[in-house]
Amino acid sequence: MNYIGKKVEEFKVPAYKDGALTTVSSDDLKGKWSVLFFYPGDFTFVCPTELEELQGLYEEFKAIGTEIYGVSTDSEFVHKAWLDASEQMSKVEYPLLSDRSFTLCNQFGVLIEEEGQARRGTFLINPDLEIVLYEVSADGIGRNAKELLRKVKAAQYVAKYGDQVCPASWEPGDDTLTPGIDLVGKL
Repeated sequence: MNYIGKKVEEFKVPAYKDGALTTVSSDDLKGKWSVLFFYPGDFTFVCPTELEELQGLYEEFKAIGTEIYGVSTDSEFVHKAWLDASEQMSKVEYPLLSDRSFTLCNQFGVLIEEEGQARRGTFLINPDLEIVLYEVSADGIGRNAKELLRKVKAAQYVAKYGDQVCPASWEPGDDTLTPGIDLVGKL
């Protein structure tokens, strides 16, 4: 199924952030860029490396108006225990959402039903709650937070300048392209 352009449905789930139990809902995503970062589970192997790498770039994501939400099927209490137990995880500042009801995993098509866990999926949602980018990988393949940040910047650029597109490996300040017949066969 293609998720590009799909609107995020209403949701409200428990979460853990900044030493407190809280909730996150679809209303929290409205009006800003958001990354939903699904991962199989707390206290695992590849997941902490990804969450730590995202934390290392968290200020850069926030500087471009983008919030990160980590999502697994673990409870908010397990999220707290993980951050309390692990020195590297204790640095995570973005919200960790608990999807024990599988609401988000089902909505985004990343639930591994027989395991009750999320696939490794990343979804970029624009301020209008539309999915503009997503990637789902096999569980043993870790993601690259720097590449995700680059893609968020490209998506924001395209949203702002609709007649421009970003070529491969585009970075802010690089040349963009204006699609048209004059480019056909010249690139």
